[in-house]
Amino acid sequence: MDDRTKNMVDECKRQEESCLYTSVSLFEWLKCLRFWRVVFVIAPIICGALATWPLFAKDPGFAWVTGVFALLAGVAPAIYKALDLDVSLRLVAEHASKFKILQDRFRQAWRVSALGAPDDFKKEFDKLMARTDDARSASLTAPERFFKKARAKVQAGHYDFAVDGNPVPGSTGRP
Repeated sequence: MDDRTKNMVDECKRQEESCLYTSVSLFEWLKCLRFWRVVFVIAPIICGALATWPLFAKDPGFAWVTGVFALLAGVAPAIYKALDLDVSLRLVAEHASKFKILQDRFRQAWRVSALGAPDDFKKEFDKLMARTDDARSASLTAPERFFKKARAKVQAGHYDFAVDGNPVPGSTGRP
């Protein structure tokens, strides 16, 4: 294997690891966003039901309770829309899957394509880097706490393949 091919293999391994951490971070963030979507969809229904519950609605002493529930039922959808969670969900899900696919493609490139003709490997590498640049162009960055969760999962071996018997290249603290 010539030096150029070896350097591209090393870079494929780096990009594979980078895509792994990015995709897992985005998937962790996506789980949280989905939880909040459920909260913002269900909460107004429950608050609306409680605001009209005869136990509260008929007793003047509970007027403030029905008012709070009615306010929450009306404000929650506006907050959900203002936070643009639907768009965020789609964007995060789309990019999480893009990075997961890129992770697999980089692994396949260094493990399989690198064994073929060097020029073919270089072409594949260049295509993968262009796809990576495209995925990164959205500048979608998960909050730090999701990266920390992702790192813990990766280092705990959640994304190891039993067939490999080896940890992901470049990671530390793993069996």
